[in-house]
Amino acid sequence: MNSNFLPQLNREAIKQAHSEKKYDEVYEMLVEPLHEELYKRQDFDFIDELSEGQQLLLAYDYLRTQVMQGGFIQFIQNGYVGLLPSIIEQLYMIKADEMALVLDDVLKVYVLNRELLNKSTSVEEFAKLYEEFKEFEIIDERYYLLNLPTEKLMLDYAISHLDEFAA
Repeated sequence: MNSNFLPQLNREAIKQAHSEKKYDEVYEMLVEPLHEELYKRQDFDFIDELSEGQQLLLAYDYLRTQVMQGGFIQFIQNGYVGLLPSIIEQLYMIKADEMALVLDDVLKVYVLNRELLNKSTSVEEFAKLYEEFKEFEIIDERYYLLNLPTEKLMLDYAISHLDEFAA
């Protein structure tokens, strides 16, 4: 799928940073314009206008932010679980199979406990979810171990398919 949104990016700077292994810099150069446009539009349907690679980068950035702050329980409680099926599919597309399996495990736990995990919670009830769903501790740890290699695979994909990310 082609993108209806291709920001003007300095391709040479992106390639140079990638070749110098400045992966955080490359990541930010690619994801920042997506967040800016999403913020301008104030409509998450914007993600449907993006290429698969852009969708993965943007959705994964939401995943990463949530999970790094409060694990998958926070990710689910903040209403982002709907992003998982497409992220999983796109992770397979870039050969990030191990992370796709981690996210598939998140979906399995979620589906089996949807009622409890979707329920609006007070701060105390939210904290208790971490006690009730110890399986997420293991899944969170697997995520943390695979995060950087997965991001590298995403960036390698972006460099190989730069026309999908930049005008």
